[in-house]
Amino acid sequence: MPATASGGARPEEAAEAPSASTSASVCMGTRPEELTARLVAAGPAAGAGCVGAAGGGGGAEVEHERVLALREIKNQIIGNRTKKLLYLRLGAVPAVVAALASPGASPAALVQAAAAAGSFACGVDDGARAVLDAGAVGHLTRLLAHPDEKVVDASARALRMIYQSRLAPKFDVNIGKNMDFVLSLLNSENENVTELAATIISHSCESSAEQLSLCSAGVPQKLISLFGGSMNLRDACLDSITAIIRNNRETASRFASMDHGKVFRSVVGLIHDRSPRTRLLTCLCLIALGHACPCHFQDKQIKTKLIMVLLELIEEPGQVGDEAPLALTTLIKDSLELQKQALMTNAVEKLSSHLLANSLETRRAVTILLALSELCSKLEESRSQLMSVEVSTLILEALKHDWADIRVAACSCLKNISRSPKVLSGGRLSCDTVIAPLVQLLCDSSTSVQVAALGAICNIAVNLTPRKSVLLHSGAVSQLVHLSKSMDPTLRLKSVWALRNIMFLLSPRDKDFVVKELTISTLSSLICDSEHFVQEQTLALVHNLVDGYLESANYVIGEDGMVIDAISRQLNNASAPGVCIQGMFVLANIAAGNELNKEAVMRVLLPHRTDCAKPSFVVKFLQSKDKQLRVATLWCLLNLIYPKCEASSGRVVRLQSSGVIPQVKNMINDPCLDCKLRVRMVLEHCVDNADDCFT
Repeated sequence: MPATASGGARPEEAAEAPSASTSASVCMGTRPEELTARLVAAGPAAGAGCVGAAGGGGGAEVEHERVLALREIKNQIIGNRTKKLLYLRLGAVPAVVAALASPGASPAALVQAAAAAGSFACGVDDGARAVLDAGAVGHLTRLLAHPDEKVVDASARALRMIYQSRLAPKFDVNIGKNMDFVLSLLNSENENVTELAATIISHSCESSAEQLSLCSAGVPQKLISLFGGSMNLRDACLDSITAIIRNNRETASRFASMDHGKVFRSVVGLIHDRSPRTRLLTCLCLIALGHACPCHFQDKQIKTKLIMVLLELIEEPGQVGDEAPLALTTLIKDSLELQKQALMTNAVEKLSSHLLANSLETRRAVTILLALSELCSKLEESRSQLMSVEVSTLILEALKHDWADIRVAACSCLKNISRSPKVLSGGRLSCDTVIAPLVQLLCDSSTSVQVAALGAICNIAVNLTPRKSVLLHSGAVSQLVHLSKSMDPTLRLKSVWALRNIMFLLSPRDKDFVVKELTISTLSSLICDSEHFVQEQTLALVHNLVDGYLESANYVIGEDGMVIDAISRQLNNASAPGVCIQGMFVLANIAAGNELNKEAVMRVLLPHRTDCAKPSFVVKFLQSKDKQLRVATLWCLLNLIYPKCEASSGRVVRLQSSGVIPQVKNMINDPCLDCKLRVRMVLEHCVDNADDCFT
């Protein structure tokens, strides 16, 4: 089965030993082409014809042949991806599903057909798609009411495998009688059927409305009551509970308070269960509860125990060991407290040792790298622990690995490791050894790898300020410029972000180099990008361009005014707050320059309007609820009316008549202290420039 967030599906397929009659049929041909032909020939139409010709005996013989063909196909494809794909190409799935649809099919044929359909859907997307396209779900659902218990069992197991595929349709309990159907399955005395209900909930429950409906219908209580069943059923119920409480404060709170907390304590107790899969699913359930409703998850001992259990589970074979590091990543994500706790339990050392002891060719290597990445996101000590020569070498090797997921995970690791300038200043992961492979990944065929590499380069560019020449001479800038023109908005965003960080505190000569690579035309286009996040980062790039380098303002106000015109359009269109903030900081930096620069900014703030009644966008920004936007606007005004400049008094008069200064006067008691300080400075400058500002 494909890896899942619920810790991976357990093996569902089991081959059936051939009976004596099956063995005797081998001579009739068991090659996939022959078996498929036999199954098609033994289909419903063929069977009906034989019954009519032979008075029923022929029908029984044809049915027997169909059972043998179905059983042989099922046994050949179980656990064999190659055989599944071969049978898919031969068109066997429609013939298998046709057996499920046949009104006269024997229980034996239905059992074998259900098992084969489930096996085709198990672990192979093309197989799941073929089974769904053939209409298997409807036929298998109907067979849940079959009088033969074996048919019911086989149908429930097949549906369970289908619903474990990401391609399976969602089952919205708020539509029609779907809730009644799920409840009827949960109330069944057949464990396979109740486990199917839990699987459907895990697969389908995504919206808060569905979660609340299931909670109101008493589904969590029912799932808890089923914990006394088989281990498989208990695990499926744990997974369903996680789906119901995930990212939903209300359902999580209801669950944690159920039976005065007794239910919550019973779930906590399962982290000591003998079954590794149960322990993993319990951890995932508690992690979901903690994220959705932190007030019910404050026990430090439980959190520490979760970290320790997940570190132990990494040693387990199969999907449990593969998914345990991912669960650890989810647990400690963005939590300094839990990352410190993980460090104290030697998480970095244990994960590193396991990574070094095993091949990079595994899913586990990917999830361990991602866990190490998260552990290094906040703590310098974790980064230092990770930087042994062996692990550094392995990360560099992972950047060149054939598997895209490994390359992404390695980039993620480097992104967080490079938050520390010490790491880049020497050693195995110095800037000289890291930058070249990352720049190569900017040309990767996988978009996810390109995005991950851009994330690492963004961080490296910030922390590499004294030695940015290494980055500039690596060919990174030309690749970033190329990606800034991508049709993919994420690539545009990340590439512009990287260019912004490269531009930070860059020397005048190097700024010239970057702008010539980027071109004024491209810069203007990016300011007006269709995505406001790209607009914001582009303006932040321009902010860094004009910062501390007076002549660089010429790139903005010169070249026929392409850049400043683009900025003016964005500010006048009242774009997203982040865009306006960055735009005003650009204007503030330009306004700190000479009279030519100040007048260029004034033309943006107070353009000649035919509609004089329409207020300047500056007034709207000063009235904004976003304090950063108010501060940025006030800084721009301060630089424009600095008293020692020759034309400041004239600018004060223009700002007064346009309503800007009166609005500043209204902000004298602004709730933001930074704003209040700038307001008083602006008004003091007005007094210094001309007393008539207040008349």
